[in-house]
Amino acid sequence: MLKKAEKILFQYFGYKKFRTSQEEIVSSILDGRNLLGIIPTGSGKSICYQIPALLSPKLTIVISPLISLMKDQVDTLKISNIPSAFINSSLSKEEYVDIIRQLRQHKLKLLYIAPERLLNAKFINLLTSLQIGMVAVDEAHCISQWGHDFRKSYLEIPKFIEKLDQNIQITAFTATATPKVKEDIIDLLEMRNPKIFVGGFDRKNLFFKVVKNEDAESFLVDYLDTHRKAPGIIYASTRKEVDNLYAYLRLKHFSVGKYHAGLTDDERKKFQNKFITGDIRVMIATNAFGMGIDKSNVRFVIHRNIPKDIESYYQEAGRGGRDGGQAECILMFYPEDIGTQEFFIDMNKDLSPVLKRDKLKKLDKMVAYTEIKSCLREYTLKYFGDRRIKNYCGNCSNCTGLKDVENNTVDAQKVLSCIGRSRENVGVRMVIRLLLGETSDKITRKGLDKISTFGIFKDYDKNLLEEFINYLISEGYIDQTAGSYPVLKLNEKSFDVLSGNIKVLRKKNEVVSFDYYENPVFERLNEVRRKIAEKEGIAPYVLLSDVTLMELADKKPTNRWEMLKIKGIGNQKFENYGQGFLDVLITEAGIENLKNNGSQEAQKADKKYLVEIEKVKHLKESLNLDVDVEELAQAISEIFF
Repeated sequence: MLKKAEKILFQYFGYKKFRTSQEEIVSSILDGRNLLGIIPTGSGKSICYQIPALLSPKLTIVISPLISLMKDQVDTLKISNIPSAFINSSLSKEEYVDIIRQLRQHKLKLLYIAPERLLNAKFINLLTSLQIGMVAVDEAHCISQWGHDFRKSYLEIPKFIEKLDQNIQITAFTATATPKVKEDIIDLLEMRNPKIFVGGFDRKNLFFKVVKNEDAESFLVDYLDTHRKAPGIIYASTRKEVDNLYAYLRLKHFSVGKYHAGLTDDERKKFQNKFITGDIRVMIATNAFGMGIDKSNVRFVIHRNIPKDIESYYQEAGRGGRDGGQAECILMFYPEDIGTQEFFIDMNKDLSPVLKRDKLKKLDKMVAYTEIKSCLREYTLKYFGDRRIKNYCGNCSNCTGLKDVENNTVDAQKVLSCIGRSRENVGVRMVIRLLLGETSDKITRKGLDKISTFGIFKDYDKNLLEEFINYLISEGYIDQTAGSYPVLKLNEKSFDVLSGNIKVLRKKNEVVSFDYYENPVFERLNEVRRKIAEKEGIAPYVLLSDVTLMELADKKPTNRWEMLKIKGIGNQKFENYGQGFLDVLITEAGIENLKNNGSQEAQKADKKYLVEIEKVKHLKESLNLDVDVEELAQAISEIFF
């Protein structure tokens, strides 16, 4: 049976072998076992239930949380000619009637529905008349109140399965589940003797980083400027913050959209569609823009504010790199954001006192994540009860920072000296002006333009200087008074720096590069993908992932057989769409050959020219001519060659 599954895997999905985790899960499902699969985002969990569904004579029901997630899944299946559909509120009456007709005629292999659909008695009656083999529950952690994204509608799933009154196989999948949530999923779904597969939570293609107390707007502008072509998401905790960032970044001419519950349905849909199709590069959103987003080529996820818990952060950060390509996950931390999350927890009237205490403890662990000096990845995996990494992953800001440190002691001494010479009676803004050498009546009147540190940073970037002073404050090298007009004060740590007893060491900024977006072949292939996707009415990454395009641009196959070796391109997908990509690659190969041949011809011509030069030298010497040898050789070659 597994051999048949592998044939389907290649024919429809373009992969010759299952990954280790997929093979074990698919084998268990084909054996008829109930199964709970906890595997990282980007591990291909949907294939784990889609292929058994294709091998079954019965219908498979997939319960999925959000409309966009269903659409992407069904679009992916349809472009490979797999009979599938979804039913949700986005359908017209005619579309709904057509899907019901297909169900009654047994033409569908997979049907995606939202859990809320299970409250519709008429719809349930229809399903009870059909032969259903499996119910696959996606994002299964939503059934647990102890999880980070509890949905009451998920509690209808076991009631629905009971109403079907058939021998239903239950499979459930999630990327994030603590041991407590795992037990809840099994109990609430009433899974009998399930196979439990925990494939680990580690996402090796994600680089994790914490940024503390930097100027948010400056940081985001610099980051987006460095990664102008890379798609990404910026999460913020409030609608107001989303609106402000959206307005600010648009003024800076970045391609951005926004998403939160305060927008109309049409506004949210417009921005989401533009993000999915690539018409806008960056989405700025609250957590309302959540797990239903299946865009596989998100290259960075930045959290402008701290999330409520590790589960939420890992789920949202996991929007990055779903295609297996490299992605960066950055958490920006500001102490005042803790109060925002505490307010949200306190105002949630659906939480019992016990659950509120649990939420506050989880928030404490989220804050601890920003403060640790050891491996960020290890901390997260330990939280989920996963294996440890031996304190060094080499792929987070804490680990790479151990190898890449700047000594900022001298710059810190200059800042501290300026504060001291200003009699510890100035705020951050004034210190910056003094260090940059800016003058004003107030500065002149107080004689601050005469101190030795005035203008000592005159060639320094103002935003970077402000960020550095905030860093010194956050690390305790400088004290800042409370009140409406806080001033800077030196402390014991300040004097230790000034006297040279301690050093100010700071990790350099790590840069994650997405330079393949600058590859001209990738760009041409991307344009072909965009046009086909637009014609088919699907998201570009549904057609072929960025990772597949990268491999095509790198290996440049020039025929069907070479192209079928590329991961993600199967027979069916090549038949439907392969030629357009192949034409680009053949043209590219022709250009390369022309260049190579041209280079070889040029080398031959150069050798021939050098021979003629030698002949002319002999001619000049024998005839005792007073001419330029190269000019004469050129003239002769033009006449005879």
